[in-house]
Amino acid sequence: MKYASTSIASKWKKTGWMLRDSRLHPYVPETRLFNRHNLEAMLGRYRVVYFKPSRGTGGNRILRIERPSAGGYRIRGIGDGRRSASINGLLVRLKAYAKNRTYLLQKGIDLALTKGQPFDVRVMVQKTNGGVWKTTSLFTKIGKKGKVVTNYSRGGKVGRLGDTLRGAGYSESGIRKASSRLSRLGTDAGRCFDRHRKGFRELGLDVAIDKRDRYWILETNTRPQYYPLKLVDKAAYRRVSEYARAYGRGKKT
Repeated sequence: MKYASTSIASKWKKTGWMLRDSRLHPYVPETRLFNRHNLEAMLGRYRVVYFKPSRGTGGNRILRIERPSAGGYRIRGIGDGRRSASINGLLVRLKAYAKNRTYLLQKGIDLALTKGQPFDVRVMVQKTNGGVWKTTSLFTKIGKKGKVVTNYSRGGKVGRLGDTLRGAGYSESGIRKASSRLSRLGTDAGRCFDRHRKGFRELGLDVAIDKRDRYWILETNTRPQYYPLKLVDKAAYRRVSEYARAYGRGKKT
């Protein structure tokens, strides 16, 4: 069976859909297209801004731009924290890195920590044959020290939601509330995407939880990887795979 779920590569388009949705809008961090005006505005407002390609997967080619209290700018993700003294110097470096590709600027989130390591949550949602969105899995991506992203393919590791949240100081009731809230975000995103394009059968939301317990949808993937899930929860992996077979997704996921 041929894979039968709609895919949208543009992060900018998908972010726009969520920003126009009343349920999801509060959960989307400020995101703008990269240009000089927006770079100055974002760095004037936030001490950390992420520089990410509008098209791309696996956390590839994402940079972290920091505005240290001592002045200037620092770029994480290329070299060892390259510095630029001025916005002009920073702009030159970023344009050279982008190579005429469309890039986005996104507010940096001060991620919650589990046992001292930053993490975010993958919310896997899939559509039943009856057309109903279900959250089929919640698992965490725990970042490797020194990396700008938490992705498994970039050196991160995968964890169970409950274990990760316990490591972040959550109570059992807090874990249940978080699970419910994350599940609802996933199904809300599914319904949002359906209003813009037909044919979606799966989505993978990357949701950050900050140190104030606010939730942020960093991005939504329309062909999400879930194979690392089998390393920590084989039952959940089988459940997701069973749904995936209904729309033609193979074992190599």
